[in-house]
Amino acid sequence: MRICGVGDNVVDRYPQRGLMYPGGNALNVAVHAARLGADAGYLGVTGTDEAGSHIRAALAAEGVRTDRARTAEGPNAYATVHLDADGNRSFGECDETVSVFAPDAADLAWLAGFDLLHTGDCSRLEPHLPALAAACPVSFDFSDRPWSYAAPLLPQVHAAVFSRPDAGDEEADELADRVRRAGPKLAVVTRGAGGALVSYEGTVHHQSVVPVAATDTLGAGDSFIAALLVALWQGSPLADAAARAARYAAEVCTLPGAFGHPLALPARL
Repeated sequence: MRICGVGDNVVDRYPQRGLMYPGGNALNVAVHAARLGADAGYLGVTGTDEAGSHIRAALAAEGVRTDRARTAEGPNAYATVHLDADGNRSFGECDETVSVFAPDAADLAWLAGFDLLHTGDCSRLEPHLPALAAACPVSFDFSDRPWSYAAPLLPQVHAAVFSRPDAGDEEADELADRVRRAGPKLAVVTRGAGGALVSYEGTVHHQSVVPVAATDTLGAGDSFIAALLVALWQGSPLADAAARAARYAAEVCTLPGAFGHPLALPARL
């Protein structure tokens, strides 16, 4: 499978640890897909500071292709992460800095060489979604966005991911059905400790979480979707693909950051 993460990257700053880690939805999916054997790429913009250099080094170490990635003068995008005693995270101050960009004709031509691209609501690429979808099928993470945000975008999307941690089975079923009727072949509703509902080409599967002593839940959803996309592309039946994705996401929760690669926070932050 050839998959490209397009859009957001950040350094996730952990003040409690004095560390920062590479992250961002599009970046995380690319890295986890690469770890799972996919031919993965990343298209986005990093900064010229130490954080940006660290992200570029992490992508190189993970074997993620960055042929069309840019570096822009200025600090890298960042998010501040706070953890509770159970490893659950919440976000504090965030700044997109230089990360928002518009794909050009050369980017679109490069993306046409992939089987799937993944982006989401944090990447600010909504105006460019028709052009992206014309180049390559799109996986889009809508996170907790409302239907009014998603509805205009769904006809351009192949795989749609929603986060609804408080949804019951009936509500998740109804959302997935509504998503499928809007166009996407794959609809995923993640529900935190409630597991995930996955609907794919007429088959619906409820996937339970795999119990684990979590160190850090950051990146759990991104790793789940990466593993699910890779497994489905490899031809796994839906239930098997979802189970593999749940096991992989559980493993990720035992590691710090979205996929490791810690770096000391600068003293001035």
